[in-house]
Amino acid sequence: MEQLSLFDQGLEAAKTAEVPSEITEEYTGLVKTLNYHAERYYNEDAPEISDYEYDMMNNRLKELERSYPSIVSPDSPSLRVGWKANKGQKVKHNVPMLSLQDVFSKEEVDEFVRSMREDLGEDTEFLVETKIDGLSMALRYDNGLLVTAITRGDGITEGEDVTANAIEISDVVTKLSDPIEYLEIRGEVYMTREAFAKVNEDAVARGEKTFANPRNCAAGTLRQLDTEVTRDRNLSLFIFNIQQTRGREFTTHSEGYEYLRSNGIKTIELYYRCKTEEEVWDAIQKIGDKRGELPYDIDGAVVKLNDIKARERLGNTIKFPRWSVAYKYPPEEKETKLLDIEVNTGRTGRVTPVAIFEPITLCGTTVSRATLHNQDFIDELGIGIGDTLIVYKSGEIIPKVKGVNKDRRPSDWEPYKLPQICPVCGHRLVRAEDAADLKCVNLNCPGTVVNGILNFVSRDAMNIKGMGYELVKALVDGGYVHDFADIFTLHTKRDELIENKVLGLAKNTDKLLAAIETSVREASAENLLSGLGIPNVGKATSRELLKHFKTIDAIAEASVEELTLVGDIGKVSAEGIADFFGDEGNRELIARLKASGLNFETSNVVTGDAFSGLTFVITGTLPTMTREEAAAFIEKNGGKVASSVSKKTSYLVMGENAGSKATKARDLGIPTLSEDDLIKLVEG
Repeated sequence: MEQLSLFDQGLEAAKTAEVPSEITEEYTGLVKTLNYHAERYYNEDAPEISDYEYDMMNNRLKELERSYPSIVSPDSPSLRVGWKANKGQKVKHNVPMLSLQDVFSKEEVDEFVRSMREDLGEDTEFLVETKIDGLSMALRYDNGLLVTAITRGDGITEGEDVTANAIEISDVVTKLSDPIEYLEIRGEVYMTREAFAKVNEDAVARGEKTFANPRNCAAGTLRQLDTEVTRDRNLSLFIFNIQQTRGREFTTHSEGYEYLRSNGIKTIELYYRCKTEEEVWDAIQKIGDKRGELPYDIDGAVVKLNDIKARERLGNTIKFPRWSVAYKYPPEEKETKLLDIEVNTGRTGRVTPVAIFEPITLCGTTVSRATLHNQDFIDELGIGIGDTLIVYKSGEIIPKVKGVNKDRRPSDWEPYKLPQICPVCGHRLVRAEDAADLKCVNLNCPGTVVNGILNFVSRDAMNIKGMGYELVKALVDGGYVHDFADIFTLHTKRDELIENKVLGLAKNTDKLLAAIETSVREASAENLLSGLGIPNVGKATSRELLKHFKTIDAIAEASVEELTLVGDIGKVSAEGIADFFGDEGNRELIARLKASGLNFETSNVVTGDAFSGLTFVITGTLPTMTREEAAAFIEKNGGKVASSVSKKTSYLVMGENAGSKATKARDLGIPTLSEDDLIKLVEG
């Protein structure tokens, strides 16, 4: 038997060493958390944490895997390059679209450069260039003509075909002036800050949800089914690598850039050619200093070998090329004095404190405001007026408060406490159960009227089509609508609306009035109840309440004790419901809604007990049922429908394009059902 080296003996010992239970628990939690956030980032284009926060967790995961090799899980994000493609038509990768090894310190950068020079020689040349914060796309050209554009997908096997949308990007060249037999190039699709601001401005004008940052918007746009949306949003593209060629070879990366630029292809514009550790680090610092001057976001600097043959000799790991690393800049942070805390009442009555501080420049933009979220957040950081706050930019976009420099605290300092009454209407605020938010439950609060109405007429509530932000605001500003009930009296003001051109042409007015009439006829009691904006009462809770009480009138008359008899209704939620219906103004409004002919009684009568005692969660697009129809089917057969997956979930009913709920169900070992499986459970 071959004798193991001392290093290999140590490695074998590490593999077989017993792993402490607390390490196993921490590692398992990290794998689940990182996979959840990867799903949100890649497939749902809706990240919940910054790249920096993800990177810090990922570094800890890698540290545990290095220390305890036996702990490595098959679904560890360290073994994955990208994320599975799940929307468009799948295309096989000719060349893997790998990730880059992230480094976070000068020491790590120096070690990479030093190792390359020791292996390849002191004359080894590097390129240091901007790492654009966007999403990867590969373009394939046959004899100079663009034939396919694909996303990274899983990075190894396949991506999604996005050719139709790629053609709508002005930076994408569809025909090369100096063609070769075959060319595949890889780049980063991104949005300038100006283009991103325009998209969000248009979304606000239409009463639609805005995007969190340019990267999310670019990712969602590239995978749109409607190419006109891609054209309107003005995406951009930088090419950063030649993946594969036939008919011509390049000796260096910079030579490839010259060829691409001669064909009108836009390559990374900010880069430096370097040879020593000092030159590389200086280039990284120069790029970092220019972050604020660039019209787009970057999230790091890439250090790569210039020599193509050297790259080929070094090759790749399962996940990264060995010839390149990405230095990630830490979030920029500065200190500033807290001048005041502004308290706002938002769409659903949620009261949000906002820090107003002396203006500072972060990542090239001037900021003077940042949300403080809620009282728990304020208490945790120990914030008071006059404090010196430490503010940073999350993901280069959103200013956030990191902490307080208590050494600079004023002598007359006092901890800040949120008011207990609404800053707009003076009503008492209610704290939601199992949450830190305070809410105003007065439906007539001026701070919530427009946005409250938007929630009331939304698809998940009364579903009045055509009532977007601009229209609702015009009706409120014109004095036609003061509350929910006024919507159902607009038909009496038809002539006035047309004469004053509130909605434009007479045809538009009649179309809206018809949509309101349809809502009166078709909207269920569950839709009405969930649209009222009662704290903790969404669609699922509305169904549970009406299953128990049958009518909205009965819910309005129920005591706190009676309300807590409904499953998942705790004391705080029960008190919030009772407070809502106990308010005289709300009771008057409910009476007016009832007089308008709205449905106050549930039609979801239980007719079977096949699902008795079972809790279901529905996700994705089902073949024949809407989610509402599936929920009604489950409830009519004695089951319960919840909005989120937990250990209490019995089954996940899953359709196409299921997102993070499917991942969580898998992690918790919860069985999944198709629509057909669901029906068969009843039949069986």
